[in-house]
Amino acid sequence: MGLLAQGAAPASVGNPLLNIGTFALFVVITLVVVFRASRATKTASDYYAAGRSFTGPQNGIAISGDYLSAASFLGIAGAIAVNGYDGFLYSIGFLVAWLVALLLVAELLRNTGKFTMGDVLSFRMRQRPVRAAAATSTLVVSFFYLLAQMAGAGALIALLLKIPNTNTVGQGLVIAGVGILMITYVLVGGMKGTTWVQIIKAALLLTGTALITVWVLALFGFNLSALLGQAVSANPVLETPGGQPKELGEKLLGPGLQYGATVTAKIDFISLSLALVLGTAGLPHILMRFYTVPSAKEARRSVVWAIWLIGIFYLFTLVLGYGAAALVPGGATTIANAPGRTNSAAPLLAYQLGGEVLLGFISAVAFATILAVVAGLTITASASFAHDVYANVIKSGEVPADAEVRVARITAVVIGVIAIAAGILARNQNIAFLVALAFAVAASANLPTILYSLFWKRFNTTGALWSIYGGLASCVLLIVFSPAVSGSPTAMIRGVDFHVFPLANPGLVSIPLSFLLGVIGTYVGGRQPVVEAKFAEMEVRSLTGAGSEKPIAH
Repeated sequence: MGLLAQGAAPASVGNPLLNIGTFALFVVITLVVVFRASRATKTASDYYAAGRSFTGPQNGIAISGDYLSAASFLGIAGAIAVNGYDGFLYSIGFLVAWLVALLLVAELLRNTGKFTMGDVLSFRMRQRPVRAAAATSTLVVSFFYLLAQMAGAGALIALLLKIPNTNTVGQGLVIAGVGILMITYVLVGGMKGTTWVQIIKAALLLTGTALITVWVLALFGFNLSALLGQAVSANPVLETPGGQPKELGEKLLGPGLQYGATVTAKIDFISLSLALVLGTAGLPHILMRFYTVPSAKEARRSVVWAIWLIGIFYLFTLVLGYGAAALVPGGATTIANAPGRTNSAAPLLAYQLGGEVLLGFISAVAFATILAVVAGLTITASASFAHDVYANVIKSGEVPADAEVRVARITAVVIGVIAIAAGILARNQNIAFLVALAFAVAASANLPTILYSLFWKRFNTTGALWSIYGGLASCVLLIVFSPAVSGSPTAMIRGVDFHVFPLANPGLVSIPLSFLLGVIGTYVGGRQPVVEAKFAEMEVRSLTGAGSEKPIAH
């Protein structure tokens, strides 16, 4: 307990050389893996779906690596440390969301499609407009998710290299470095290299969080009640610069600390919950992982492995969050005011437990988390543009596989540059909150169209376009004019206020609206016998996997 008594200031945590050295070792090892994987990346199937060469357990570990992002590790731990019970609701929402995705769409999409979500949505619709719409939504969802990961990179480096929150240039250079590494992984290794990075990252993340969880519980005699009691007694109030002190104490253990103060806050919580629970089923980079296994049987094995690993991890976050509140000197106030703000909870806890060595390891794990997820997002977005827009819309399917892969790589570079710029803008936001925005966009733009395509015979091209574009436009527009962007103490753009929509998360409005627009558009488009005739073929293929290795016939 010696380190706990030292009360190190958050601005001087750890040894920067050791922290960066540990991370550099991870980068070197994974780059070697990526370069070795690149030797087997010769075709479009290799680049997009890793040649369907991964087993169920391997893919299950990779899925957990893809799903457990910086929001899960850094964002949720910080949210629990500062907001207690309300912060843990993120963990519950993300886990339940995963179950919804598995039960409703994951295996069905894998059996129906080939490489991307656009393959599925265009199966019985008009190719060009639906593929263009699917690619557009994929790019926007990926952008919002990348925003969160880049913000996590900035927060972590700010803490480790003592870069204050006001140093935009310093944090910007760090975010740029992460973006360049991300682009390298995708350009060189494709899906195969990215999958191996995700497997390594998942193993490191689960090992690191299990170590801290056991360590924290051991300090309290493996008595969770004692840990919670210490978190309560160590945090009577939360103080932030320029803000009113907020009473914590017993409120850390009950609902309402973050979302119960006003009627608007309670409605915002409902909106957040809806976005979290439904969002995963519309996340393209998660759904694309199911294309890397050779059969429906292996896809189901992937599911079993992923459920166990993800469920165990989210139980760990409860101990990480309350452990940080209980053991970091100054508790929630120190965490909320550290470089990187609430996202610094897990690294600060690691330093208090194991000093510079454990902090260096956890920092490497956090970097691995960010790099693996952004690589998966980037390859999904670039594949969607190259395969759906370039190959099937612009070139009408008449394009060599190597040219398609080349366009995907160029797209990855462009996406990386945009993500770097956006990450600098959102660098001090809570990562779990930013990911919740991505979930809202995914649930609004993608989920209604996916469900209607799989289960509604009459659903047609007009309905798909109305649902995708309507849900996407309404969700993004509401985010732009919400307190998440302006008009609140934690807004992305400070000093201005143009928000007119009261909820920070728009899911409660945009998700039902997208479902409604899909129905209206379908009836406006009228009956399309060809589309309805293809439904039987799609149903058989999605339920049985028959013909899933063959190109989709149109």
